[in-house]
Amino acid sequence: MKLYYKPGACSLSPHIVLREAGLPFELVKVDLAAKTLADGSDFRAVNPKGQVPTLALDEGSILTEGAVIVQYVADKVPASGLIPAAGTMERYRVQELLNFIGSELHKGVVPLFPMLNDVVSDTHRQFATKVLSGKLAVLNQQLEGKAYLTGDSFTVADAYAYTVLSWLPRIKFDLSPFPNLTAFAERVAARPAVQAAHAAEAQG
Repeated sequence: MKLYYKPGACSLSPHIVLREAGLPFELVKVDLAAKTLADGSDFRAVNPKGQVPTLALDEGSILTEGAVIVQYVADKVPASGLIPAAGTMERYRVQELLNFIGSELHKGVVPLFPMLNDVVSDTHRQFATKVLSGKLAVLNQQLEGKAYLTGDSFTVADAYAYTVLSWLPRIKFDLSPFPNLTAFAERVAARPAVQAAHAAEAQG
């Protein structure tokens, strides 16, 4: 398999999950601004969406959308415990979290990125910050008394949540009012697979 990624982007989530699952894969860095690969070829020839993460499967097809990719990877190694079995309520709970993180947190952070300073008004930024705080409060409550979002076991939802939380320093968002999230982020960051993913992307 090949994971097309941009360092620190949302592709970090499936990158972590691939390492947690112990599956062999190749990293392929993408210049998202230019939509090109290292050899200058057009990334859109691989994924017409022009977005990461993109997972090229061994049989030649591609899979896109991070929340789907992490489920695919986790299902390849059921014994990893990265996702509950299909059809169980536990599985639906993880999918519920993946959807919440993707639609509410991931998209909630984007308007606050520094690159948008010239096009996002102060009023909109203040509103977006307030909305994001409310969503983070929900996740903070979800973690009450738990090591990870669904309990004591690390799942694909934790990888995605950690990835989004890792962006908050870049937007100068103060996470201190959410102690459960702060502790969670530190806990996930200490996992060997997560450290390995960060190291690989830094070398990228």
